[in-house]
Amino acid sequence: MPRWYDGPLAAFDTETTGVDVEYDRIVSAALVTQESPDTQPHIVRWLVAPGVPVPDGARAVHGLTDEFLRLNGRQPGPVVEELGRTLAQRSAAAVPLVVMNAPFDLTLLDRELRRHRGASLDAYLGPFPLCVLDPRVLDKYLDRYRKGRRTLTDLCAHYGVPLTDAHDAAADAAASTQLVRLLGRRFAERIGELSPAQLHTRQAMWHAGQARGLQAYFSRNGSGERVDPAWPLRPDTAREAA
Repeated sequence: MPRWYDGPLAAFDTETTGVDVEYDRIVSAALVTQESPDTQPHIVRWLVAPGVPVPDGARAVHGLTDEFLRLNGRQPGPVVEELGRTLAQRSAAAVPLVVMNAPFDLTLLDRELRRHRGASLDAYLGPFPLCVLDPRVLDKYLDRYRKGRRTLTDLCAHYGVPLTDAHDAAADAAASTQLVRLLGRRFAERIGELSPAQLHTRQAMWHAGQARGLQAYFSRNGSGERVDPAWPLRPDTAREAA
């Protein structure tokens, strides 16, 4: 029986106005689907005119300017509606969703859906919750003591996965798919026999443990930075407290 890393996968990625999931906006997104490692991936792209300026720092990362997005992007409401429905369709079809650093992209999409459509990502998913594979969480668990950064660019360089256009949403999603398949094959004795659903559950536990370790490190060094243990989606604490 084929293992999960040889079967259908979808990958989701966004480029944004910044790194604050509560306030920043999506400017581009992509969904890459691939039936098997040897088949041509299918790519769907979205461009968004976010309605707010793109800061210089974000523009330097992804190269998307205010003028370009104004001329070529669509209004955010219809785009995030399509994103929510598209992820729901993949989830209902039981296709695992690859998301590098899932709590960022999925939480940002959730906040955009709440902002523009008045509904959460969970509301779009309904009875079919996401089954997520996060190469960042997997790598940190499988090669825990390796030193160095673990951005997508770093992981691709470490594992020899081509990434020719970093910070393009489609290129990042495609590379994340290859990376997850490679991790599955390389560490097949540890995670190959697990189902995607089992892996999803374990990643939530692994991420929480990783977050606690990082939080302890920050505390020892006098940093006030907070590490959220939630995965793959951070709760909307502002709404929960209201």
